[in-house]
Amino acid sequence: MCESGAEIYPKDQTIELRNKIIGKSCSLFYKSEPLKIVRGEGQYMFDEKGTKYLDCINNVATVGHCHPKVVQAGSKQMGIISTNSRFLHDEMLVCAQNLLKHLPGDSLSVCYFVNSGSEANDLALRLARAHTKQRDIITLDHAYHGHLLSTMEISPYKFNQSSNIDVKKPDYIHVASCPDVYRGKYRDVDYRGCDMAEVYANDVKDIVEKVKKEGRGIAGYIAESLQSCGGQIIYPKGYLQKVYDIVRKAGGVCISDEVQVGFGRAGTHYWSFETQDVVPDILTVAKPMGNGHPVGAVIVTREIAESFAQTGVMYFNTYGGNPVSCAIANAVMNVIEDEKLQENCLLVGDYLKLKTGELMVDFDLIGDVRGLGLFVGIELVKDRKLRTPATEEATFVVDRMKNVHKILVSSDGPDENVIKLKPPMVFNKDNADQFLEGFRECLTKLKEMESVKSITTQIPCNLTISASKIIENRELTVKSI
Repeated sequence: MCESGAEIYPKDQTIELRNKIIGKSCSLFYKSEPLKIVRGEGQYMFDEKGTKYLDCINNVATVGHCHPKVVQAGSKQMGIISTNSRFLHDEMLVCAQNLLKHLPGDSLSVCYFVNSGSEANDLALRLARAHTKQRDIITLDHAYHGHLLSTMEISPYKFNQSSNIDVKKPDYIHVASCPDVYRGKYRDVDYRGCDMAEVYANDVKDIVEKVKKEGRGIAGYIAESLQSCGGQIIYPKGYLQKVYDIVRKAGGVCISDEVQVGFGRAGTHYWSFETQDVVPDILTVAKPMGNGHPVGAVIVTREIAESFAQTGVMYFNTYGGNPVSCAIANAVMNVIEDEKLQENCLLVGDYLKLKTGELMVDFDLIGDVRGLGLFVGIELVKDRKLRTPATEEATFVVDRMKNVHKILVSSDGPDENVIKLKPPMVFNKDNADQFLEGFRECLTKLKEMESVKSITTQIPCNLTISASKIIENRELTVKSI
């Protein structure tokens, strides 16, 4: 039997203190009824009462919450030495070698260690600008690359929501359309027979030509290999190939952000950029690298590293590459390999997409099911033909999955109508079936509520019974049976 972890304060006091001494802009999952999570194990999380939740949210806990080999590696190294990377230490070199051995080819060959994805992407921008001697960056609409000022500038997901002047898009940042063929700027149904990769790549081409006419050049193009916050977007085949060619011909470098989608999550490949048959000039990694411990890296070509060195500005990061972080990262990469978690992502991810796709027969609310490995998006729509976002329904599903089925999912995308699944990579077929059972019940409930709503609009007002009351009575009947 699983016991809950220790509490310092009861939950109501935790909430009270958080509201008082933690910044109000620090967001919470399930804001109206937040969870107090005190312990994790594998693909499960436990609240202060010992309630067990299936975690479909945490791509951070790559190899599962509190994996014993990762915990042991960190604890052991912490008991020996943890210091900054200005001292020689072999753990950093082993970590760099582990990263490099999983990369295709030999062009990406120099590592820098950092603490987070935000730091990784900030450094990537500096490297690109040092190498090209240009400042202009191309990013994708709805992208998120971090919370530093520099990375907020390249994150439409953030600056499009803000009225604050410090997170506005500057003139040297250019936004290309996100290659979302389902409900993006250019939809597959409107461009039948067209090469959608080229249709979207032309947006980047137009930006490059505009910048050139203004007498400047392109420093770089940055994109997640699979876009997460934008709604679990899988790019059309060949998109990154075409874009990388355009950017490189313009003198810019190509940055692949794998902070959320690296380390085998795509299933077919260790790195998600490989699914597009490209190799970037700069690769950024973080979250899954440490299984919850803050560690990240930037991997670049030797030419870019030399350009950065020639600026004369030394790079130093107090905690980036420290022995404890590197020991943990090494343990994570070893577990992924030893436990064949990349293969598990492919097997379970394909099963999950197949079975979720089958639900489309019974539920028109599902407009699209997409993903690679254990990176899956389920887009909910009110009308399949118009592809109208079903935002309220997605919120209903997220809340009901937590409250009734004890399954943690989230919603995202420009209209918050995409159910996101990016669980720990130990997520198995039984977990997938548990999700599918809960998800089907949520969709059935929505269908039932819509049916009752339709009936009540057709009967006299003195006979109208609320949808919620009918459903409540029906539930009571089922329970009594």
